[in-house]
Amino acid sequence: MKKMFAFLLGFTAIVFSLQAQPPGGGNMDDMRARMKERIKPMLIKQASVSDAEADKVLDIYFQSQMETRKLRMDQSLSEEDKTKKTKAITEDAEKQLKAVPLTDEKIVLVNAFFEEVRKRQQKMRENRGGNN
Repeated sequence: MKKMFAFLLGFTAIVFSLQAQPPGGGNMDDMRARMKERIKPMLIKQASVSDAEADKVLDIYFQSQMETRKLRMDQSLSEEDKTKKTKAITEDAEKQLKAVPLTDEKIVLVNAFFEEVRKRQQKMRENRGGNN
């Protein structure tokens, strides 16, 4: 469960990094399309999922991240409530991954992939911060 939570946090970083909107604005569908364009080839290669599975996985994680983001921005909830609701979102995402259907082995590979992405992005943020 901790790995899944860490994965969702990492995926949040991915989503936020893709939020830079093109001139003239953009929307959630544009953000999802950019994410798929950038992440999907690596996901297919590193997690050994098919093209169709990758689409489903990215849709599940994108939706989970949007729910988590909305939850974190809700000032009316306590941190404890946010943690509980985040856990429920994480559990739902896990169920959806199994319904793709992905084997437990592929789920582990998918989670490892996104954990690695999260670590790379964290390192990039730290390096940028150190240069300012």
